[in-house]
Amino acid sequence: MTYPAATGDFRPVPESLPAYAEERSAVIDLEAIRHNVRHLAAVASPARVMAVVKADAYGHGAVPVARAAISAGAHWLGTAHISEALALRAAGIEAPLLAWLHTPESNFAAAVAAGIDVGCSGWELERIVAAAREQERPARVHLKVDTGLGRNGATLDAWDSLVGEAMEYQDQGLLRVVGIFSHLAVADEPERPETDDQLAAFREALAIAQDAGVDPEVRHLANTPATLSRPDTHFDLVRVGLGLYGLSPFEGQSPDELGLRPAMTVRTVVSHCKDVQAGQGVSYGLNYRTGSASTLGLIPLGYADGVPRIATGGPVRVSGVNYPVVGRIAMDQMVIDLGPLHVSAGGPSLLGAEAVLFGNGGDGGPTAEDWARAAGTNNYEIVTRISPRVPRRYINEEPASDENRP
Repeated sequence: MTYPAATGDFRPVPESLPAYAEERSAVIDLEAIRHNVRHLAAVASPARVMAVVKADAYGHGAVPVARAAISAGAHWLGTAHISEALALRAAGIEAPLLAWLHTPESNFAAAVAAGIDVGCSGWELERIVAAAREQERPARVHLKVDTGLGRNGATLDAWDSLVGEAMEYQDQGLLRVVGIFSHLAVADEPERPETDDQLAAFREALAIAQDAGVDPEVRHLANTPATLSRPDTHFDLVRVGLGLYGLSPFEGQSPDELGLRPAMTVRTVVSHCKDVQAGQGVSYGLNYRTGSASTLGLIPLGYADGVPRIATGGPVRVSGVNYPVVGRIAMDQMVIDLGPLHVSAGGPSLLGAEAVLFGNGGDGGPTAEDWARAAGTNNYEIVTRISPRVPRRYINEEPASDENRP
């Protein structure tokens, strides 16, 4: 199997890379995070914004992203696990925090002690109440109803019972029902009717809760795609995850078209550069052979760094040109075919040149969406799986003075 070499003039290696550059790094632009929060808050208004920073902020770094999001106007933070929320509290972040995915081993007592709101689908209620008694402090609870996604959340059949039990405990001073929420299954496909069905089910659950005397602070259903496309799902609060990081949830719509700025750039430097003859095999399995005499560039990132092993053909930008990865991606490295012999003909070596796997897509550069297509997955996975072996480096850590927001 062969891939055509990219075309374009070779350009000299820059004399100096940016200050944040090193062997490999994921560069996180915190001004992009702040921009995305402000934009999504404007779209969702008057609903407020919960910035979802689970999974280490989709690989971007939970603490720096949380601080940037709050500074730009996010009122809430969301995590999957209590442990993730506790780490934010330990970092001194005091904003309202919700954690919603639990097991019988989850530390509800620590959550109650730290003032972390907890999601409750039903089985957790007794453990939450026990933690409240232990801490001598009422728990803050968001009751979750399953409106069709089929994961956690109480079924509509069990909803009335859960609400009734929760209100009994609220009357005893053991908890406060702060929120009611659910999660959408196909909001990233706006033409599908199931979102209407889920919205109707959510409204039914809200009516049951209201009849039982629940007066929640926040009702929340919308994720990023619903925030952008379904204002009827906004209620009091929207939970934005992917959009916070500047990525599009919609097939065929770019972040720029949605007013978003991608925040992560994954980059390294070319670690080896050599001329080879036609027929040279590349990487394990020798599934690729050069079609003619060519120059190969070695990129020191692989699946141990979070690059999908399956993503042969993913683009790498070197000196203004996008080159596809050829051959099998290995644990620590991958290869790009730079095209016809160059170095031996007297051209500049690209050894040490910056190599960008994905970024904001400016000037035709590669994006997380490009890598998602190469891997047969989505952009969520591409950014989230970048491993801790790739150091995070932050730029624009402080907002400009006129951008300071409560």
